[in-house]
Amino acid sequence: MQTGNLFTGFSTPRKGETFETLLSRRNLVIERIVSSAELSPQKYQQVQDEWVALLKGTAILEVDGKTIELNTGDYLFLPANTPHTVKWTSHGALWLAVHVY
Repeated sequence: MQTGNLFTGFSTPRKGETFETLLSRRNLVIERIVSSAELSPQKYQQVQDEWVALLKGTAILEVDGKTIELNTGDYLFLPANTPHTVKWTSHGALWLAVHVY
């Protein structure tokens, strides 16, 4: 058994994002991501499906050429090989990401 709290035990980076694996089993990885407001947009195109929920804050992403704004409580499913870029986040934006391989 493993317990924890998504809202404690981390600090917000001054720049960029931090990624923490909370659970890794067979074809599943669950991460907590914490974003600063000072990001260098990075394009991702991952081999796995990814489902993300924005637990706190706001974010603007570009997904397959479309701009998407996320607010606290919003979630997004990104099928494998979907190009996406995090363009902007509020300071301390908190994400839960589920990767399925």
